[in-house]
Amino acid sequence: MPALDLDDVQGIVVRGYTMPNARHLLLRVDSPRGARKALGSLVDGNPHRQQVTTGTPWLEKPDCCLNLSITAAGLQALDLPAESLASFPEEFTAGAVARADRVGDVGPSAPARWLPVFRDPGLHVVLSLFGQSLQAVDGATDDVLAAVTPGLAELCRLDAALLGERVDHFGYVDGISQPTIEQCPPSGPPDRMPVTPTGEFLLGHPSQFQDFSHTVPAPAALGHNGSFAAFRMLAQDVDAFRELLALQSGRTGMSQELIAAKLCGRWRNGTPLVLSPDTDQPDPPLAREELNDFDYVGPFDDERGERCPVGAHIRRMHPRGSRVAGGGGHKHRIVRRGLTYGPPYDPSRPRDGHDRGLLGLFIGASLRDQFEFLMQQWANDGLFAAGLGRSKDPLVGAQDGSAGTFPVPGPAGRTVLTDLPRLVTTRGGAYCFVPSVTGIRYLAAL
Repeated sequence: MPALDLDDVQGIVVRGYTMPNARHLLLRVDSPRGARKALGSLVDGNPHRQQVTTGTPWLEKPDCCLNLSITAAGLQALDLPAESLASFPEEFTAGAVARADRVGDVGPSAPARWLPVFRDPGLHVVLSLFGQSLQAVDGATDDVLAAVTPGLAELCRLDAALLGERVDHFGYVDGISQPTIEQCPPSGPPDRMPVTPTGEFLLGHPSQFQDFSHTVPAPAALGHNGSFAAFRMLAQDVDAFRELLALQSGRTGMSQELIAAKLCGRWRNGTPLVLSPDTDQPDPPLAREELNDFDYVGPFDDERGERCPVGAHIRRMHPRGSRVAGGGGHKHRIVRRGLTYGPPYDPSRPRDGHDRGLLGLFIGASLRDQFEFLMQQWANDGLFAAGLGRSKDPLVGAQDGSAGTFPVPGPAGRTVLTDLPRLVTTRGGAYCFVPSVTGIRYLAAL
């Protein structure tokens, strides 16, 4: 197998930067020629200008990293030939707005209720900055915008930042589980699942399916080593979450922390239920590198879900060795790169009117087989696993009003939590292509 050229791959695909600040600049192509020149300036090796961060391991962590992704409308606005654009997958060229219902973006999450910028046909390019400080992000922003204007114009900027000890607004430690990609540096604590072939995240490489690889858009100079990403802005209703825990605790007698753990599959400090079903402080304590060292079958023997419910969030999104329709519990992995946006929640000031949630990219070689599959088949339908019926993911599922259900198996029988509300609402989305460095240079030279 040829060695992967990490110098050619955008770093956001193959590793997490673990930086506390992020800013996403949403841009419009105003001049095709000027925009192409601008993109080229981000990969021309100029040491005095912010450059696209690649997958090459660094000896010293930079103050700021830069990555870019482009919508189908953006490729068209850059004057990509029609025959090349036609070689891209249908779901990408259709876009997030057109395919919203497939991923549960309906009702309060429907595109009609998204931030206007996500419905703007001029949303062409997303420049993502990740910095060790807000000052570093501000400085890189000024540098990048000076380099890309007047060819590109800023539509909007969206900021995100680390919340406490890398938790989301519901209080869960986030970013623990990431796939291990063949030929790439580790991106998180290891797990027992098979190493994911490079071709599940980078185009032009063998995938996990025999005799099948995802189609590389033409020409190869543009498509090879590229990826696709769903850029998402997801609002979290912390008030509804807290009220849900209190209500279900009163109904079942379980503590609120245990209910929160059952809904997620982990205690809020990241300890997996499979390894510690009764406490978030096991003795001896789990080291960080042990937080993914589990399965739901074999010696762990939790196929019925008495420790971690089969419908828990992390078990739905990554069933591991569990029995699921199609037998692909270790497939459909996705890379998640995101941070929280909005102010921390203050329990003494409920319903403060502030918007808060998660902002980031969900990356793979196929929007259809990874992001859309996860949301359509596993998050918003329960028929893939025994005992779930038509229930939805209790945390990110598109619950219909307050009609959600959640089965919790136990030694004494099954308890079904009812009246689950929608806890996460989509505030915007875009389907993007994440080109390689060679791909960016190809676009610049059109």
